[in-house]
Amino acid sequence: MVKERGVRQSTVCVLSIVSVLSMVFTGCARLPYTTKIVHEEDRVAVVLQQELKPAGYAQPVEVTSEEVAALLRGYSLREQQRLPLRWFAEEQRPKTLFREDEIQVLSPYVAEALRQVGPNDRVYFTVFAPGLNPRYQRDVTGGWIVVRDQFFHLTVDYYHVQQPVRKTDLYDYNYPTPWTIEHTYFLYFEPGRFYLTDPKTDTRGVDFREFLKVAFLHGQTGSSGSSGR
Repeated sequence: MVKERGVRQSTVCVLSIVSVLSMVFTGCARLPYTTKIVHEEDRVAVVLQQELKPAGYAQPVEVTSEEVAALLRGYSLREQQRLPLRWFAEEQRPKTLFREDEIQVLSPYVAEALRQVGPNDRVYFTVFAPGLNPRYQRDVTGGWIVVRDQFFHLTVDYYHVQQPVRKTDLYDYNYPTPWTIEHTYFLYFEPGRFYLTDPKTDTRGVDFREFLKVAFLHGQTGSSGSSGR
């Protein structure tokens, strides 16, 4: 009995160690890393991040600030919820992703980044605003953009998430980054006929060249899409 108890204890100990090591290695999994800061200030930051594997994106891309602004105005989103909250969330209209003031401050630097980004990089953006308690929190909206073939892909990691303000960061002393886990969102784009499935990734993207032809043919400069926050 003593021997069996000792074997069970040893087995539990080994399994515990394996579990801890798995958590450590999972937490240390490599992520795309910043290679260039395009612009950084208190209001907005736009950087280039290199993918860990060759991606073969159709980049760089020549676009203007006005064209990027037209694309950003088309997006809306819902945060992914678990049941039963998902039932209530689906009854509400999606929220406009960017306010007009955010588009105006963000679009010039995204356009600049898309002209510089390489085929294995992505454009990561973060928009900041004072948080509910400005001394300790800030409001963060962030995500990343890539262009694959004719598709403009945008992914959102944070949408008006309250993040603590801190002066130092484990990885970069001068640039504090959000450290809460990324959220999952359902993205929408209007007009919906330009929001198509990319056959290479099975994800949705905007056929941006065709969209821009129509948008500027009809003089689209104002905001559009769903209701705001």
